[in-house]
Amino acid sequence: MGDVILTMKEIDKSFPGVHALDHVNLEVRRGEVHALMGENGAGKSTLMKVLTGIYKKDSGTITYEGKEVEFQNTREAQEAGVVIVHQELNMLGHLTVAQNIFIGREFKRGLSIDDKKMNEETQKLFARMNIDIDPTETMSNLTVGKQQMCEIAKAISHKAKVIVFDEPSAALTETEIEELFKIIRDLRSQNLGIVYISHRMDEIKVITDRVTVMRDGSYVGTLITKDCTKNDIINMMVGRVIYEDPKSASTVPEGAPVVLKVEHLNAGNMVQDISFELHKGEILGFSGLMGAGRTETARALFGADPVESGDVYVNGKKVVIRTPQDAVKYGIGYLSEDRKRYGIVVQKSVAENTTMATMEEYMAGLFINKKKEKDTAQKYVDALATKTPDVDQLVVNLSGGNQQKVVIAKWLTRNCDILIFDEPTRGIDVGAKNEIYKLMNQLTAEGKAIIMISSEMTEILRMSDRIVVMCEGRKTGELDIAEATQENIMNLATREIS
Repeated sequence: MGDVILTMKEIDKSFPGVHALDHVNLEVRRGEVHALMGENGAGKSTLMKVLTGIYKKDSGTITYEGKEVEFQNTREAQEAGVVIVHQELNMLGHLTVAQNIFIGREFKRGLSIDDKKMNEETQKLFARMNIDIDPTETMSNLTVGKQQMCEIAKAISHKAKVIVFDEPSAALTETEIEELFKIIRDLRSQNLGIVYISHRMDEIKVITDRVTVMRDGSYVGTLITKDCTKNDIINMMVGRVIYEDPKSASTVPEGAPVVLKVEHLNAGNMVQDISFELHKGEILGFSGLMGAGRTETARALFGADPVESGDVYVNGKKVVIRTPQDAVKYGIGYLSEDRKRYGIVVQKSVAENTTMATMEEYMAGLFINKKKEKDTAQKYVDALATKTPDVDQLVVNLSGGNQQKVVIAKWLTRNCDILIFDEPTRGIDVGAKNEIYKLMNQLTAEGKAIIMISSEMTEILRMSDRIVVMCEGRKTGELDIAEATQENIMNLATREIS
């Protein structure tokens, strides 16, 4: 590691009702990967938004390349060489990949935009990153994982000296994460300063040099990664011990009735002849690599995507689900992996989002019973320990993990008996994960049944009673949790079906 390139000292920032940053410190050196860690709502993303001019600090100093600075906006920060890759995707779906990467910096041929040149430059970027994405593809056609890789490519396309990665691997496959780490190591070797925000402890140990920990908007301390343990970091983050032991045996009562039966479901190339059963009080894990077809299966089952063939039974009765409204009518709720696109309306309040799926219960003639709505929302804020000043707070102002809790609350108000949780803890810290795990166990104890799609092997092994494994659109196996290991799940996840 070289000399210090960036220092943030005694940074303070408040919003109405929230002291988001309380005299926070951060030092980044050239040629280092510096982890920034803390629970959701600890202030990590807020600190980085202050750095890049999205928010104005109330007090404190920022020193960059030996000079005190205060960027007025992200463009000014980018021009100075400070770039952020945000946790939430900021691409425009109707434009091509290349157009997104060079938006605002388009190559011109006379008065016209030179798409050919942009495609060529994008292809060079992708070749350097060792990823296979067509620069001419429309952005909305890409998976969440590939969209995230495009965000990273966009950041690298700036002549950056400091790059902030905010949960860059949350939607990536293991292979894509390995490629990301190669890119980061390459950037580190070029003497860049890198801030790496992640909740994945194993990643922190592999890729970072130092770790700065925040808690409740305050600076806790900085550790040298190789000299500290996972538990050291967790204790600094949450002030308590979090246990992550895998489940050793199913907790489903013997003879529990089948509440959902799916037979020979087909829906495009990614859902081929899928059959499974879900029992009352069960968590059925769906495992597999990115692109295995797990989300596509859930969307087809929920009526979000068209089904070509197959039968679905709810509580023994054959049902036809053509739309999400049909699914909800039969007691099925779906928490999408892309909460910002499908789960919440960020410009509405916590209360409005919480009651969105049950609005008819809060209508008094033509008007909404706001008191009843707020009382319900407050009940779930308390139950889920959602960090928000009040239920009138706009969801856009909450951290990613707390936004996820609002999505969960929305379906809990609906009182669905069958819940599909698609990546329920994506981008959520260990403390918030623990709360959601407790909630899921509480729901199954009350008789709810849960399908849980997760890319985190530890999560699958910790929470599932049984595990369905998929590969390339097909079910390749089913395991009772008592016989499940990372090795045999991976064997099934990479098995080809002739």
